[in-house]
Amino acid sequence: MKMAEAYIRAVDIFNRRVGRFAMYLIFALMGVLFWSSLTKYAGSPALWTLEFAQFIMVAYYLLGGAYSMQMGDHVRMDLIYGGWSPRRKAAIDAVTVLFLIFYLCVLLYGGISSTTYAIEYGERAHSVWRPYMWPVKLVAVLGILLMLLQTIAELLRDILFLRGVSVDHQSEAGL
Repeated sequence: MKMAEAYIRAVDIFNRRVGRFAMYLIFALMGVLFWSSLTKYAGSPALWTLEFAQFIMVAYYLLGGAYSMQMGDHVRMDLIYGGWSPRRKAAIDAVTVLFLIFYLCVLLYGGISSTTYAIEYGERAHSVWRPYMWPVKLVAVLGILLMLLQTIAELLRDILFLRGVSVDHQSEAGL
């Protein structure tokens, strides 16, 4: 049980830090899109801006996913679930999360395969800018891995809760 609690705390702390970093990527995205607008109206549009903005959005979305799960900010159908007791929610979550773990494992396998291919063959985007694809694919794999680690932490948290041990999310002050 102590190992599970240590795992949960470590993953929570790490994903909180990565998620906090990812939150600020929105400002980088705004800067790139602002630069795109300026260069477009100046008469010489930068060819790299929209594709680079897409890459930033991938990082923002995927690196923030585990943090969103940790904070409980993901979408959930509360029509039935909302009326259940915390114990019943934990029991149902402990079973249904297995489907998410399977999905994330398949996604991770495909992501690693695609990233390996991109690195091995020097894959580039089919655009005028032609950036290498491996950096954005590597970020995607990292985001999927963090989401998988957080999902396992949530599963362990539910199992421990069902056993009578409460492992709360790390407080803001604890970081």
